[in-house]
Amino acid sequence: MTDIVSVYAVFADDEEARRIAGIVVEERLAACANILGSCHSIYRWQGKVEEASEVPAIFKTSADAAPKLVERMAALHSYDVPAIVVWPIADTLRLYGEWVEASVAERAGRGTRA
Repeated sequence: MTDIVSVYAVFADDEEARRIAGIVVEERLAACANILGSCHSIYRWQGKVEEASEVPAIFKTSADAAPKLVERMAALHSYDVPAIVVWPIADTLRLYGEWVEASVAERAGRGTRA
């Protein structure tokens, strides 16, 4: 098991996904965000089945930073109840894991500036 995780979230549109991704990467809550293509979602909301186009994204971060990332994304999100989930990573390329950790470590005061 590694110390990095992926955080999956969906957004109302590409602009919202890009805006929030830019903020959380700038704030060092995530090392990277992959904004995927539009998807069609079917879901139950307030007792009715709804359909909408949404934009999913995957954020890479450390397990330590994940709770702050989830909290920050929820605060920035346009949905009342945004879908934001943390996925554990079983294994990864060591250098990639180190890059993710270093990318968020400085915010948490664990790293040093190069």
